[in-house]
Amino acid sequence: MKLKKYKLYRINPKDVMLREGETIQENELPLSHDADVKNRSLDACPALVLNADFKPLSYFPLSLWPWQDVIKAVYLDRVIVVEEYDRVVHSTTSQIRLPSVISLKEYISPGAHPSFTRFNLFLRDRFTCQYCGFMAGNGRELTFDHVIPRRLGGRTSWQNITAACPACNLKKGGRTPQEAHMSLRTKPYRPTLYDLQNIGRSYPPNYLHDSWRDFLYWDSELDM
Repeated sequence: MKLKKYKLYRINPKDVMLREGETIQENELPLSHDADVKNRSLDACPALVLNADFKPLSYFPLSLWPWQDVIKAVYLDRVIVVEEYDRVVHSTTSQIRLPSVISLKEYISPGAHPSFTRFNLFLRDRFTCQYCGFMAGNGRELTFDHVIPRRLGGRTSWQNITAACPACNLKKGGRTPQEAHMSLRTKPYRPTLYDLQNIGRSYPPNYLHDSWRDFLYWDSELDM
C-alpha cells in the first residue's frame, strides 16, 4: 500500500513580504541530488521543516513547506537553513541556494492531544477496518462507526468512533458489536500526539530527498 500525503505548514502572509520591489525567479539548474529526476520544477522542491530541536514538526503528513514560503522565511530570519538543493533562485538584488531542510528558530510546543479529525482517526487505526482488518489507501475506502450506536447514547468521540470498511459498517448497522456478533481488533482510544507521530513513521512518503534522510527515523530494518 502506497500512502502519500504532504502537509504544507504555511506562515502568515502578513509576515512574509519581501523587500520592496523584489521578486523571485527560477534559475534552470539541475537538481544533482535527485537520482531519479534530472530536473524538477520549483513546485516539486519543498523543504523539510524541523522544529527548533531539529526534529520534524510532523512525520505523517510529513512537515513540508513550498519553496515560496521557505524563501520568505529565510529573508525574515525566521529559520535556519540546514541543507540546500543544487538549485538557485534570484531576486532583483541577490540570489539564494534553494533550502531543502530548514529549522525554526523558535520552538513550537506540540499539543498533548491531536485534533479529532477524519485523517487523525484513520491514522490512529492504521487505515484499517477494526472489525475485519481490511486495509485501505489514504482512508478512501473507510467509514466511521459508532461502537455504541447513537440511538443508545453513543457519542461522537475518540473513545466511541472506530474505522470500519463499508461492508462491516453496513453489517453492524445500529447495533452494538455484541449484538452484531462482531469483535473489535482494537478498542477506540484517545491518542496522544506522540502516538500518532510514532504510527506515522510507518508510512514514509514515496519520495525523500537525500538531504532529508538524516532527520527522519522510519520503521526500517537496520543494516547488520
